[in-house]
Amino acid sequence: MSAPLRIAIAGLGTVGVGVIKMIRRHAALIEARTGRTVEIVAVSARSKDKDRGVPLSGYAWEDDPVAMATREDVDVFVELMGGSDGPAKAATKAALAAGKDVVTANKAMLALHGQALGETAEAAGKVLRFEAAVAGGIPVIKALTEGLAGNEMTRVMGVMNGTCNYILTRMESAGLPYDEVFAEADALGYLEADPTLDVGGIDAGHKLSLLSSIAFGTQVDFPGVELEGIDRITIEDIRQAADMGYKIKLLGVAQLTGRGLEQRMSPCLVPDTSPLGQLDGGTNMVVLEGSDVGQIVLRGAGAGEGPTASAVMSDILDIARGTRLSTFGQPATSLTKSQPARAVTAAPYYLRMQLVDKPGALAKVAAILGEAGISIDRMRQYGHDEETAPVLIVTHKTTRADIDAALKDFEATDAVSGAPVTLRIEAV
Repeated sequence: MSAPLRIAIAGLGTVGVGVIKMIRRHAALIEARTGRTVEIVAVSARSKDKDRGVPLSGYAWEDDPVAMATREDVDVFVELMGGSDGPAKAATKAALAAGKDVVTANKAMLALHGQALGETAEAAGKVLRFEAAVAGGIPVIKALTEGLAGNEMTRVMGVMNGTCNYILTRMESAGLPYDEVFAEADALGYLEADPTLDVGGIDAGHKLSLLSSIAFGTQVDFPGVELEGIDRITIEDIRQAADMGYKIKLLGVAQLTGRGLEQRMSPCLVPDTSPLGQLDGGTNMVVLEGSDVGQIVLRGAGAGEGPTASAVMSDILDIARGTRLSTFGQPATSLTKSQPARAVTAAPYYLRMQLVDKPGALAKVAAILGEAGISIDRMRQYGHDEETAPVLIVTHKTTRADIDAALKDFEATDAVSGAPVTLRIEAV
């Protein structure tokens, strides 16, 4: 029997406590599957006295996670604190410098500093694993780095933020407006301390940038992700989409083209009969498309104690078995620097705008679309107040560049009040 794998855990929130529970509950199973035991040597968190529902007296306590990361009796440093910089980054760097392997669930840190940390880990002969950073319990990192490693990946897409999916599906099922469901999600504890990380698409954008790096062999480029949140989606948009046979999802899409790397995280319409269209509640789904395997659909819990702790444990058990992979599926120094590119693939678009309620306004909008080379598939005008009238337009296939040109021209006319809501209708 091999020597125990000794770990230290920084961060005792939901996920950290979940990891402790799994190690205690499945000790015999872990030993049977890896040929060695996994032992928790030390833990660290902001408060030592807080009751977390698990006994901690058997572990050394460290107030400073950086100091814990360099302990001589630690083999693997498990970073579950979160935050793109600060203690999480400092402790991770200290652990690698001290010759420790690192397991983290920190998508923000990796999205901004993953390239440098990956190079540091590999130069030291250590591994930096992060299955839990993307899509909770779904083993999408392992699928890309191992199961699909022989494929040239052509597209990655998915719903990667359970909170946004909960809000959108709850709006539809209950017929409630966005603000009311947002408040409900906040009361249930679903939102981050800074809600824009969720509803602004930032959290999901972090995850997409990590998947892009693995799938396409490029350096992580979170600034290159086009971000648009769900805060402008109304119950009317939800109903109109449903009437046309679509659901609205915060959808991430990444693909490498001759023009560069397309990465976008934005609300889109998807067919309600598609796997993504049938995804309800806080569940995540990632769709991977490869040259030889075709399309693979992975669905599961995207957050929560058990699912995320399960993903952390998968990395710990790989290290216990002796499985050692490059951070992003190939040596970090071999990753290419991508050129950010906007999508050029034509698609239909959904446009909702407030027309100024006066003669000729609709004709001006139609003329602007025609001048941009955009043809109208269907159009609906419904209701109005004293000053504006809402109009919904679905276009035939067009490009985002043509849509943007039309939107800019809308701004120069007195026919449209405010900025239109623009949603791509995605083929999935």
